[in-house]
Amino acid sequence: MNNVRNAALLTVSEGIGVGILANGELITGHDGTAGEFGHIPLASQGLLCGCGQVGCWETVASNSAAVRYYTELVPVSNGLTFHELLDLADEGDRNAKEALKKQAVFIGKGLRMLACAFSPEVVLVVGDLLTVWDSYAPIIEKELANPLLPGTAPRLQPTFEGGLARLRGAAAILLQRHSSLHYRSHISIPSEWR
Repeated sequence: MNNVRNAALLTVSEGIGVGILANGELITGHDGTAGEFGHIPLASQGLLCGCGQVGCWETVASNSAAVRYYTELVPVSNGLTFHELLDLADEGDRNAKEALKKQAVFIGKGLRMLACAFSPEVVLVVGDLLTVWDSYAPIIEKELANPLLPGTAPRLQPTFEGGLARLRGAAAILLQRHSSLHYRSHISIPSEWR
């Protein structure tokens, strides 16, 4: 990924987080909270989010949302974890696959919003969903390829380093935040973004 100057790092877990690289610079915003796309409403009739809004992206695309979708299909499954949901899907459980498919659709819908806002060349994806990436990436890509504006959809790329990729991104943001303008050109950008 040499010379990539516009990228996003999407973390899908109990919430949704996004790191943004625009024109080679990490975007942190004036108060350091840039990238909180998980709290942008995506479903007008959705659930109440922890932030107080209704239908935020993370209420429909997070791991918790996928578990909730399964529980709606199989009400006796209370207490199911996301890892158990992944195992059920891997074993061929139709309802588990449907729940993960619905999550993937909403991940893609949210990524369309991100693509329109920042037009990244690539979106790196981090999270437990990567264990079944080959099954659900095409669903995400299909939603993402249905752009709201003309242009090319960003390339999706899984990062199988798990927490390490998140740690690198957080470290890069911290370094940039605490560096003077003079030293910003010397910040090490995560290897996934180079």
